[in-house]
Amino acid sequence: METGINHTYLFFEWDLVDGLGVKQPVARGRQQLDRRSDVRILDAPPLRTLRLIIEYDGTDFAGWQRQLGQRTVQQCLEEAFAAMTGAAVGVRGAGRTDAGVHADGQVASVELASRIPALGFMRGLNSNLPRDIAVLDVADMPAGFNARWGARGKIYRYLIWNHPVRSPRRARNTWHVFAPLDVHTMREAATLLCGEHDFRAFRAADCERRTTMRVLRRFDVHRDGGLITCEVEGTAFLKNMVRILVGTLVAVGHGKMTDATIRELLEEGDRTRAGVTAPACGLTLAKVIY
Repeated sequence: METGINHTYLFFEWDLVDGLGVKQPVARGRQQLDRRSDVRILDAPPLRTLRLIIEYDGTDFAGWQRQLGQRTVQQCLEEAFAAMTGAAVGVRGAGRTDAGVHADGQVASVELASRIPALGFMRGLNSNLPRDIAVLDVADMPAGFNARWGARGKIYRYLIWNHPVRSPRRARNTWHVFAPLDVHTMREAATLLCGEHDFRAFRAADCERRTTMRVLRRFDVHRDGGLITCEVEGTAFLKNMVRILVGTLVAVGHGKMTDATIRELLEEGDRTRAGVTAPACGLTLAKVIY
């Protein structure tokens, strides 16, 4: 027996008005007319997978991964999504950059139920994020896309300011090495590191990876005045691997190590004989390859 009582279910989500950051609740969805009245019922938003490309200055972050009581990139992104959608959203990054490490092209994936267009998400997220994070692009991806497990490689860039005088304007993104470096010998040593090797001599003591075999596709070193750029592309990296590789190349550039030392490190895997761990400030995740 019909009672004549109708129930209306409305699904709201935050939308942007003219891209000005003004938020208004907007009801969206396929409208269905109830047979007994003019009440319209809206369907729930579909589950979507988004891919984000993110840039950030890591100086004031405790790294990518959310940590209790710490300011992290993942936390800021998840809070920005919550501000837009009113729901808890998990953001998965392609890599967990350490405290102080920057990114020009970090990639993240998000699964959520929403009808906000990709461009609306990009504008809305940037309006809710701090000044040291920006979302450069948002795109819909096929279901199952995972920023971390789908990656085929990464490119990291390390900057060294090789000059007798420190540079205040480069202090947040370079390692100041005041003693002259021989870039030619550094470049030759870098070529020995390319290919598939056991890089256990070039990882942090608390690295938990089961295997230390990795493939470096290229390792370029070049100088432009006082600025030395080390750019390395590989399939995957161990904890602190790039920073230890750079610290080892700096030792080569100072004449403290030779090509023979590099070969021995790859064969013997003795971390104590490799170079220092270069400061995090000089490292940037430049690109994730899919």
